[in-house]
Amino acid sequence: MSWLRALKETARSGFTIERPRLEPLVALRGAIGLALVVETALVLFGPVIAASSAFGAFQAAIATFQRSWRPRPVLALISGVSLSISTFVGYVAGPYYVVFLGVLVLWTFIAGLCWAAGPTGGIIASSNVAIMLVTITLPTSVLDAAAHAGVIIIGGLVQAALIVLFPVRRWGAQRDALADALAAEADYARRLRYDPIAPFDSEALMTARDAAAISAREARHRPAELHGARSIAERIRPVLASLADPAMGVPEEGPQRDRARELLKAAGSVLDAAARAIRHGDPVRLGAPALAALETPETGGLTSGPPRRAADRLIALLHDVVEIAEGAGTRHGSEADPETPHRRRPGLITLLPVVIGRMRGEFHRGSAILRHAIRVTAVATVGYFIGEALPFGHGYWAPMAAVMVMRPDFSQTYSRSVARFGGTIVGVSFATAVVQLADPGPELSAALAVSCAWAMYLLMRTGYAVGQVCISAYVVFLLGMAGSDWSQTVPERIVLTLVGGVLAMVSYAVYPAWETPRLRNRLAGWLIAVGRYAATVIDQYADPAARSNEDVRTALIASREARVEWTETLKKAQYEPVRHRGISRTAATDAQHALSQLGRAAMLLEAHLPDRAATPVRGAAELAEALRGSTEKGAKAVRERRVPEWGPVAESVAQWDFLDAPFDEEPEPGEPVPDPVVRRGAALLLDALVELSFALDDRGAVPSSRRARPGEETEEAEDAEEAGGTGESEDAREGERAEPESR
Repeated sequence: MSWLRALKETARSGFTIERPRLEPLVALRGAIGLALVVETALVLFGPVIAASSAFGAFQAAIATFQRSWRPRPVLALISGVSLSISTFVGYVAGPYYVVFLGVLVLWTFIAGLCWAAGPTGGIIASSNVAIMLVTITLPTSVLDAAAHAGVIIIGGLVQAALIVLFPVRRWGAQRDALADALAAEADYARRLRYDPIAPFDSEALMTARDAAAISAREARHRPAELHGARSIAERIRPVLASLADPAMGVPEEGPQRDRARELLKAAGSVLDAAARAIRHGDPVRLGAPALAALETPETGGLTSGPPRRAADRLIALLHDVVEIAEGAGTRHGSEADPETPHRRRPGLITLLPVVIGRMRGEFHRGSAILRHAIRVTAVATVGYFIGEALPFGHGYWAPMAAVMVMRPDFSQTYSRSVARFGGTIVGVSFATAVVQLADPGPELSAALAVSCAWAMYLLMRTGYAVGQVCISAYVVFLLGMAGSDWSQTVPERIVLTLVGGVLAMVSYAVYPAWETPRLRNRLAGWLIAVGRYAATVIDQYADPAARSNEDVRTALIASREARVEWTETLKKAQYEPVRHRGISRTAATDAQHALSQLGRAAMLLEAHLPDRAATPVRGAAELAEALRGSTEKGAKAVRERRVPEWGPVAESVAQWDFLDAPFDEEPEPGEPVPDPVVRRGAALLLDALVELSFALDDRGAVPSSRRARPGEETEEAEDAEEAGGTGESEDAREGERAEPESR
């Protein structure tokens, strides 16, 4: 992508307006906390102290809106305390120019490294640096600075106290995460009725997993409907896929397919009803058709084999979901035992060495976080020099704007820079017009600032540009309350905001951390993870007596995390103005589809794991070992820009001769594979691996080892037959003729 197009796309994304679900009560609570702090400080200490307290309360409320599963009062306290320390240290160092620059460099560098702990930590740390540049200009003595630091802490305490005293949707974030996961599976079930191999994005399940990690104290107060439903939702997904996929035994048409569609429709209705009940804490309301479908005896037409087994498991799991959503817990004997230990979330004291360890782990050459820390430190320092050199005064606007817009990736930095400048113009123009027409005093200015803060809290998730309109107006009113002349602050704010945004954008062009070159490494990591997951599942067939659900679960989570890393890298690389460096956008899309199918094939096998007393499947151990070794070698080939090969896997699958064995036929004595599910699952695994090689093959040749599902003819075979048996499709010949031109 060219630089011009990249700038155009990032600017467009910066001005994008979204329509999320608004939370007016939460926004009102934050605005009330801000109003209490500002008005009290205004009456007792005057407008200058009130301005500091407003920054503390305002930033504490913003911290509670970040995407974090930690208790909101804790986030408010962390923000208030850290900003208070930053303000006091900055003021003490302020009279000494060199010392203050050293503090600014140190604080900014640490704030950049805090992104290693996650977006919430990075945003809070960056905001502290930005606001510190403003608040240190307000005190006039060390004692005065201590007072300002104290009222900033009080602002955080007030916001935390209001959250405790007036909770809005207690456990609301966790309820939404679990409900979103169930709703995603409901949508998946409905799509499977018409597309038996429909894809599924596991992001909602991963989010619900993150939300399920709680402390021991939280576990004692957690609502019953949030205990156990996630683990059942994890088990429902492979069962849904197994019930719908023709490769697992349900014909594409006929009574069995009709029954499968009926069950899938009922599953969608039940999961949607459970999602609504969990989200709002209401009883589960099921329609008569869904109840009738689930109560049909003997699964109505799914007579035997994997389809019958999948239907029985689905009905049992759906009953468990309904009982948990009603707050009654799981049924006796359910795999989702309510006594299962919850995922523990470490406390703040325990978390501190973990965060420090992550920050230290970023000190290597290829770290995007380290590059961001260096970049933002340099920009803040240069911006401070420029701001002081310009004849405006209030030179902190430039470094403040730069620190607030800079992110570890290109697209967010550029889109936020453009959005901040546009939002600043609108917000400052609006506030300036109000100040000129109304000439508000301190009380009215405080009321207008609180109103802008409420609008910010309400609309901040609709888009960065909208939030900047509110923040710009808020700062103008707040400084007007403190006595700053609007005619001095408005022009310089616009110019210095532009300077800060330009510095941020130039810094990324000079010292970038592109995600595009990481694509092959991320793809290779995902291949290894999903290969280990498939091998772990097949190991359960090789030795059912040693079956370990925990091993399968661990491998599944690792494959999902690897997929998330790949998709995030791919999303960040989408707008980068760099060449693809060995993997094109088309190849990346096709490779993602192939690995998704590989994971899906392993998931289908997981849905039919044998009991501990089942007979071991001969040849399964060899296939598992071949998968592990081949995927590791294939990952190395991907990194080295070679096409991976799957000879050992093809040999392991070929010995079973799965293409010649009918799916529902009993095996002959001595047949190496007694389970047809393993035969079909192995075929799907090999097909997905070959598709990955095809996606990464620049020559466009169809691999000869590509297999079709039983009863399915490949498009290449049909093309070859039409071409007179030459084995070459017309599309392939056209591609060869076009190849010299494309080069």
